[in-house]
Order: sequence, then C-alpha cells, then structure tokens
Amino acid sequence: MSVVNEDENKVFGIVFRTPPKDSKGIPHILEHSVLCGSRKYPLKEPFVELLKGSLHTFLNAFTYPDRTCYPVASTNLKDFYNLVDVYLDAVFHPRCVSDPQIFQQEGWHYEVNDLSEDLTYKGKLFVTSKLLVDWCVVFNEMKGVYSQPDSVLGRICQQELFPNNAYNVDSGGDPSVIPDLTFEEFQEFHRKFYHPSNARIWFYGDDDPTERLRIVNAYLSNFEANNSAAESEVKPQSLLSEPKKIKEKYAVGEETDTSKKHMVSMNWLLSDKPLDLETELALGFLDHLMLGTPAAPLRKTLLESHLGEALTSSGVEDDLLQPQFSIGMKGVAESDIPAVEELIVSTLQKLADEGFTSEAVEASMNTIEFALRENNTGSFPRGLSLMLRSMGNWLYGRDPFEPLRFAKPLEDLKAKIATEGAKAVFSPLIQNFLLSNKHLVTVELQPDAEKSAEIEALEKERLAKVKASLAKQELEELARATEELKKRQETPDPPEALKAVPSLSLSDIPKEPIHVPIAIGEMHGATMLRHDIFTNDVLYAEVAFELRTVPSELLPLVPLFCQSLLEMGTKDMDFVSLNLLIGRKTGGISVYPSTSSVRGKKEPSSKMIIRGKAMASQAQDLFSLMRTILQDVQFTDKERFKQFVSQSKSGMESRLRGAGHRIVASRLDAMLNIPGAVGEKMGGLSYLDYLRELEKQVDTDWPAVQQNLERIRTSFLSRKGAIVNLTADEKNLTKADSFVSSLLEALPETEPVVCTWNGILQPCNEGIIVPTQVNYVGKAANLYDTGYELDGSAYVISKYIGNTWLWDRVRVSGGAYGGFCDFDSHSGVFTYLSYRDPNLAKTIDNYDLTVQFLRELELDDDALTKAIIGTIGDVDSYQLPDAKGYSSMLRYILGITEEERKLRREQILSTSLRDFKAFADVLEHVKEKGIVAAVASAEDVESANKERPGLLQPKKVSL
Repeated sequence: MSVVNEDENKVFGIVFRTPPKDSKGIPHILEHSVLCGSRKYPLKEPFVELLKGSLHTFLNAFTYPDRTCYPVASTNLKDFYNLVDVYLDAVFHPRCVSDPQIFQQEGWHYEVNDLSEDLTYKGKLFVTSKLLVDWCVVFNEMKGVYSQPDSVLGRICQQELFPNNAYNVDSGGDPSVIPDLTFEEFQEFHRKFYHPSNARIWFYGDDDPTERLRIVNAYLSNFEANNSAAESEVKPQSLLSEPKKIKEKYAVGEETDTSKKHMVSMNWLLSDKPLDLETELALGFLDHLMLGTPAAPLRKTLLESHLGEALTSSGVEDDLLQPQFSIGMKGVAESDIPAVEELIVSTLQKLADEGFTSEAVEASMNTIEFALRENNTGSFPRGLSLMLRSMGNWLYGRDPFEPLRFAKPLEDLKAKIATEGAKAVFSPLIQNFLLSNKHLVTVELQPDAEKSAEIEALEKERLAKVKASLAKQELEELARATEELKKRQETPDPPEALKAVPSLSLSDIPKEPIHVPIAIGEMHGATMLRHDIFTNDVLYAEVAFELRTVPSELLPLVPLFCQSLLEMGTKDMDFVSLNLLIGRKTGGISVYPSTSSVRGKKEPSSKMIIRGKAMASQAQDLFSLMRTILQDVQFTDKERFKQFVSQSKSGMESRLRGAGHRIVASRLDAMLNIPGAVGEKMGGLSYLDYLRELEKQVDTDWPAVQQNLERIRTSFLSRKGAIVNLTADEKNLTKADSFVSSLLEALPETEPVVCTWNGILQPCNEGIIVPTQVNYVGKAANLYDTGYELDGSAYVISKYIGNTWLWDRVRVSGGAYGGFCDFDSHSGVFTYLSYRDPNLAKTIDNYDLTVQFLRELELDDDALTKAIIGTIGDVDSYQLPDAKGYSSMLRYILGITEEERKLRREQILSTSLRDFKAFADVLEHVKEKGIVAAVASAEDVESANKERPGLLQPKKVSL
C-alpha cells in the first residue's frame, strides 16, 4: 500500500504473517536474527549501525501472535531510503539462515567456559555439573515477561480463549521449551513465511511514489510467487458451546502475604466471523463507555466494590483475527473470586437493561471523535499508527483501507444513535456479544510462594539430563564453539563491511537547531508563553505552578493529590459528572508534577502542571474546567481515595517486576541529588513503602489525610509565578487570551513561599530482592562532582557507549535484553542500566570496563560521523505541534537559551576522538565512586555477595 500525503515523517513497513505451531519462539527469535547481517550488508548487526548513525524517527521490529512487523521512519529522504533498503535486504536475504552462530546468539545455546565449572544458568549457581547454559537475548527477554503476573495472566487468557488455532501457543517463546528449537526448524520457518507472496508492504509520507515502487521492485522481482500466503493463513477459532474456568499459579516471594494476591479475568471471544465496520466502531464506543474513563460504570463499579486493588488488562482487543473482550481484577482474596465474577455479570446486565446516560454517550463520542481527527500519536509516527490499524484488516484478506475511512461510519453511527437512541445501539451488543455468549473463559491466577523453586527445579532437572547425555569430547567441542562465538561477538566488523551500510554525511545535517516560535509576555502576575504553530484548530494549553512551595513531608502525597483533582467531585458535581463534562467539552485534561535539576544551581525546578487540549471553539470550556479542577474539587470521598491508594500500590508492585530498571535508576538518583530524591518519593521504592502505610492511615486517620491534601493545594495554587503555555495559530491564541485572563483572575494572588527540600537517601550499594527470573542492574555517579563542565560531545559519547560497548558486552555477549547508559546533563548524573539481565556482578564489571574501552578506542572518520549524526537525530527528534510547544516551555523553565542550544549543537558536530579519550577520565569517577543498585532475585544477590563479599546490601520487597 502506498499512501501519499504531506507528512514529512515518512514510514515504511513490511509485515509477514508468521503463525507459530508451538511455543519455541521461532517468530520472535527470527525477528531478532534477520537484523544481524544480510547479503548486501554482511556485518554483525546493520541494525545497530543504523541506530548509531541515522536520523530515524522510528527503527524497530516486533512480533505479534500471528505476524512480524519491520517498520522504519525518518523525515530525511536519503536516510529514509537507506533504512528501507537495509530492512528489505534483512528480511529477504538474512545471514542468520545460513549462520548458526546468529541463531545461537539471539536464541539459545549451550556454553562451556571451563570444564571444571559448576552447572549454572547465567547468574544462577547449581552444583553437580560442568556446563554453563547461555539462553541468550530472546530467552532472557521472555524470562522477564514470564516473571510478570500480568503477562502470565494475559498469556493464559489468550491461549485458553483460542484452544484450536495459532493463538494457543506463545509466538514470543516459552522459556521452558525455547531450548527445544533446532536450527533446521528456524531455517524452514524463514523459507516458508519470509516471502513476497506472504508480505504486506506499506509506504506513507511525502516521498515520490514511483521511487517507492522502484526500490521494492529491485527485491521482489527476484522471487517467484508461491503458496506461502495460503500456508500462513490463520484459521478462525470456532465458538465454544459452554463456558470454562481455568486455575493457574504465579510466583510470589516466600514472605509475601498472599491473602489478597489472587487475580481473576473473564474473557469472551466475540465472534467466529469478521465483523462489519459499523459493529467494530460501535464496540469501540461501547468499550469506552464501559471502561474508558474513571467514571465509566463497569470500571467504577468494580473499583468501588473493594473486592480487588485494581483492574487487570481490560477492554476490547481487536488486533487479531477475532475480537475479544476481557475484564477482571487483581489484588483479590480467594474467597472473593466468585463475587467479582458475579459483579461483572450483574453490572453488564444492568447496563444492557438501563443503557447509558446521554451525557456519557456525548462524552465518549466527543473523546473518540477528537482523538480520531487530531490523530495525535505522540512520538509514534502517524504513518506507523495507520499501518498497524490497516493491518488488522489486510492480514486477514479484508479491505486494508476500511479502518482508515472512519468519517462516514462515524457519522452513520452518530445518526443511528440520534434516531434510534443509544440503548438500541449498545444494549444488543452487550447482550449478544457478552451476556448470551457461551465462549467465555474465566481464568483465576493464584499466588504460589513455591512456584519459583519449582521453575528452578525443572531447569536443574533439564540440565542434569543434558549433562548426563554429553561425553567429555562433546563438552570439549562445546567449549570450542563457545570460544568461537565469543570471539565473533567481541571482534569488530572490518571497515569495508561497515562502509557497506548506507549513511549520511555531515553536510546532510542542518547547522541550526529546530526553531520553535515563542513570544514571552505577562498577564496578572503570570508569565505567558505563546507558540504560533498550525494545529488544525486545536488549542494546547499548560499552566505550571511552583511546586517547591509544598512541604517536603507532603511530596509523596502529590501523585494521589493529582489523581484526586481529576477523580473527585465538587460541591455541585460528583466526579462522574465532572469527568463527563471534561469528555464532552475537551480532548482531555491531566495534572502531574514535573521535577528536574537545573544545571549550575543547587535548587531544583519543580512544577505542578495542569495540561489540556480542546478545539479552539471550546477554549472557554477548557479554561473554565481547569479552574474548577484546581479550585472546586473537594477531598471528601474517603472510599474513592482508598481506591486510588490501592491502584497505585498495585501499579508500583507491577513496576518492580516489569520495569525494574526504572526503579533502579530512581533509587540511584535519590542517592545523588534532591530532584532524584523527590522523584523517588513520588514514584520509586520509597513511594511503595509510603503507599502501604498510607493505606492504613486512610482507615485510622482520614481527616489528617484530607488536611494534607488541602495543604498541598493551598501551598502551590497562586497566579504569582505561574507560567501559562499556549500552542495554536495566532488567530486562536488571540481568541484564548480572555479565557486565560478569567482563569488567572480567579486564582489566589498569594506570594509563593519556597520550602527547603532534603531527604537524599544515604548512598549504599543495594540489592532490591523480588521474585524474578531476570535482573535489572545499575551503577551511577555525578560527573559534575569531578569538576567536569558540560560539553555537547558528552551526548555523542554516551550514545556511542550504549550502541557499541554496552550493546556488545551486556546484550550480545551477556544475554541481557537491554544494556544502556544515560547522562542527565541537568544534574550531571551518569547512569549505567541493564534490562532483563541474567547477570549481576559480571554486568557491573562491564560497566567499569567502559573506561578502558574508551581509552583504547580507535575511531575512523566514518564511525565518528555516524556517531555524530545519530546524536543529532536524537536532538532533532520529530515532534508534533503540541510537543514542540511543550518542549519550548520546558527549555524556558530550565533556563536553556537558544544561544546554548546552538553552542551544544556546534560541540556535537565538532566532537573528536580526543573528546572520547578525555571522557574516559571523567567516567573513572563512576568506576571508582559509583553507587550500585539492582532489582534481582534473592539467589542472584546472594551469589553476587559470595563472589564479592559485601557488594550489595539486601533489601527484601514483599510482592
């Protein structure tokens, strides 16, 4: 499909239908492997070379249960076509199908380093054998997925909902069976499915459509048509005649209180035949009506029941061949499971019988229509969003254009609601697709403190059998193969191979930073920032208040305060009416804190931001609602607030397992600076501890909690020192002035009194122990403590370290799913992080060896140019109009001038090898004085401390 328009953010994608027959993970491993060199680009990882030296706005690949997608995007035409060519060669002519070492690296392999060493999985010590098994990147990625209860629940629900087709297995790979995958199966899967006859190709943007055809023809003309499309067809799942119930277990810590740790999910397969567009659209509206906002009745009823802490992943899922609907709760007592199921069914029945209010229907209609017309995909390219929407039809032999033509079906649906009434439209959907639908699978997930040990025992048993089957000669052969693979991984590509990858030159790079228009003014004691940008008649607005006026002891309460503003009512409106009014009149309103270091200053920048958007014709409603939210919301609903605490606690517990690298980064920051400590109080491990105590306080001393919520509001709410940020064209900016004035005039005029914040955590090396099969390892220090002065070359060097040394040693050789570093130029903190990592101490060693890597580094002009261009790609990241205005506001708040932006750009463009060598001396500080933190299993923390006594202070977290 070739979509031609005026969008400069060009998108290409090639998608193959890849339904697996088992859970060995072939589609996923192949997705990783095809990007490891190809016929035209015979180097280890062209993908990484593109990461280093491209201006891409998107560069990735992903595996669905029935397809594999390879999309790229760029605003630079030359760069875009370079990306397209590398990806086309990768998928059609990859080296991985003839090179077993790539399969071993990305999938799994046995590894022997020393015939005398004990049998281990990476990072897990067992006695009785002499074999190390290295499961590699995909295996460790999936071990991370299988460590998350929400992912475990989702996988079981899908497989039980589709017992007889391709969705009954895990395309990502089940760690227990990935080692059964053979190289021959891997080769055959590529031969069978990676063929033009089975491909869907997508172009989008402002480039020449004729050139698109020329590029594609150069690859497709070499193939003859075959029957791969027929072989890849996904068979529909026939509907069950009776509901079924499934009980499974998930791992929790040995010391966890499991009394309210059960999860339950009810799942319906909605149809065994394709749905027409009108029905699909109506189901989407129904989904939003029931679950889309805090005021939505199904969501509200379940959360207010206090039968559970939060909802499981819920709603309509229509990405696959057949749509499904799920709803459930987590944090449930085992005895309450039947009550949750009964409440779901009775609430659905009530909605079918009574329908929805006209206000709720209007709010959902406005929200969905606003989103469709605005098409604001954030940093995700619009063309890619449309591609994925189109694939939902195209892959299954339906009209690929149909999902893109929403205007007429939307108008038809609105007309039908207007003439027949909402009840006539939505009640039959609830009755037919849910209440009367026998294809219902209910899954109960039970906490099991012995589950982790059982998984470990099965792994030991498997390894013992492998060990028993290998003769000494075979072990020696494995040791030789291990050494060969490591040598390959650690040997740089030859210069001639690197030159094969197409790249830009510095002459292709604009010398000036991207300019965002800004006019600075004043109104009623507040600063006005105006950005005259075309926004298609949408007005984007932010009002930022000084948050440093809030006392330090109240900071952990701020996130819940923000939620309360949007999800509690006023004297005249309950929270449902307020939410519906926001949905009817705007494109959405949010409230949140934003805290950052300011380079050269001890005191941080910290703001409370209320952010909203609306059609310019509804600007008055937008600012009126902002005033209502800020001033009129009352903190009186104890039961709702208790829900907020439970939901936040559940979310933080999920974050510890699924995004441990963020917890690690937050913990390290909190030991190094005040903004880090503030952020950790509002979203790190300390926040989880606070929530657990707050949950008790709500019951024992609710008036004190109410008083603290009101103290927060009183502390920051003043128009003096506020910043109003508006983004729209000049006509609409001018129209908005009177509404902004009314908002500011209604706010207090009190003089802000800044509080002294402290609470930096005592620095220590910390091992945060949770039930997990993979680790998240970090190390950090503040480079400004060494006297280092910021230079733009630091951005180039940091990115280069992540894309070379850490990629090679932590990911490729180490087997982690991710290894990266970050330099916060505002605070000076340099952080190493790993993601879904089988190692712990070894990863820290690799961080420390970065210094040696930089000192011994040799860079030719091509490699240096790529590093610079890749950095400029980050600096010039593509932004939609709202993001441009918002980024400009943040630069204003942090004191980043246009002169400084130009200076940093000049420094980036003039980065030399000498800068890399000098930065090695700076990173010596992280090596010698850096703080270490890791989210890991008890076994891995214990093993690391045995290897290096006193390395980590264990800190157990009950999950």
